[in-house]
Amino acid sequence: MKLAMHAAAMATAAILSPLATPAAHAQISDNVVKIGVLTDQSGSYADATGPGSVEAVRMAIADFGGKVAGKPIEMVDADHQNKADVGAAIARRWYENENVDVIVDFANSAVALAVLELTKQKNKAMLISSAGSSDLTGKHCSLNSVQWTYNTYALANSTARALVKEGSKSWYFVTVDYAFGHALRNDAAKTVEKLGGTVIGDVRHPFNNMDFSSFLLQAQNSKADVIAFANTGGDLANSIRHAQEFGLTQGKQKVAAFLMQTSDIHAIGLKSAQGLMLTTAFYWDLDDKTRAFADKFFAKTKRRPTMVQAGLYSAVMNYLKAIERAGTDDGPKDIAEMKKMPIDDFFARNAFLREDGQLIHDMYLVQVKSPSESKGAWDYEKLVQVIPGKDAFVSPEDSACSLLKK
Repeated sequence: MKLAMHAAAMATAAILSPLATPAAHAQISDNVVKIGVLTDQSGSYADATGPGSVEAVRMAIADFGGKVAGKPIEMVDADHQNKADVGAAIARRWYENENVDVIVDFANSAVALAVLELTKQKNKAMLISSAGSSDLTGKHCSLNSVQWTYNTYALANSTARALVKEGSKSWYFVTVDYAFGHALRNDAAKTVEKLGGTVIGDVRHPFNNMDFSSFLLQAQNSKADVIAFANTGGDLANSIRHAQEFGLTQGKQKVAAFLMQTSDIHAIGLKSAQGLMLTTAFYWDLDDKTRAFADKFFAKTKRRPTMVQAGLYSAVMNYLKAIERAGTDDGPKDIAEMKKMPIDDFFARNAFLREDGQLIHDMYLVQVKSPSESKGAWDYEKLVQVIPGKDAFVSPEDSACSLLKK
């Protein structure tokens, strides 16, 4: 009897002991969790990502308490200059020489695709917030990466579906000539054609283009119901400004922007952007939860967060929770843990991380307000429709990801 009681007491002590918790047995390499923020800090996407993304990660680390599994969290950041080779070189240095565990953000799909191959080789992790190519969770899906905020399919599918259903059947695409733009254009075109519409014209423009006159003249002469801009950042801003100068935003042809963020509207101005329909993963003034985060972000940056900055904060917070639960900073194990976790915060509603690494969550169809509708700076969008994640993102059956075919 005494032996049995002693054994029971020992078992109870083991359960209650702090040494029995996952954090106490944590396997954290180099006794630190290091996050690398790789993004566009000086180019076309810097307003939507850039310094704001770095601050979002800094906020997440601070709000988590600065430690995970009992070990300190550190951050480094760099500007990839929107060059895939530069981004890959930074990532290699971080992985091989600076003990970075996870690289986040990206801003540019070509950079993200280059870093993804290296991340798989080094068996690390990457959290993609601001690179949108649907190939990242399609044919290039990986156990080492997640695409948290959006992808080109979700944006293009949702916006194109809404406009085609309104009767806008013929489309002309103005596309930035690299991986992101191609994916955005192709995803939108598939939706248009699936719903009975037609693509009657295409033109591609170089990245960081300044003059859209010839492209817009071709689009205007096509008589298409919709002129669709498959670009973003500075290219989108210039596209919209020139479209207004050509009178396209006030004419019979509709102008669609697939990836326009709060920072873009702020740069363009409501006079030029008013009336545009677009899909977003986040709007800062949606409810009390989004406003609370936006107020904290504004106190740090004097700007409202874009969807990719808000999504990045959410991704990093959930990644750190996964480390706490798994007791390791092993990248694939942490991502596997994230797929088991409930995902529910100010950013991610009705959300779960799918096997292909895509966060499935509600998206929002919004319309840009007119100057008379706006109550002031940053009051730019009004909600038209909540799009459930299962409708916004590609279905498992239609995905090119091999991880969904098992």
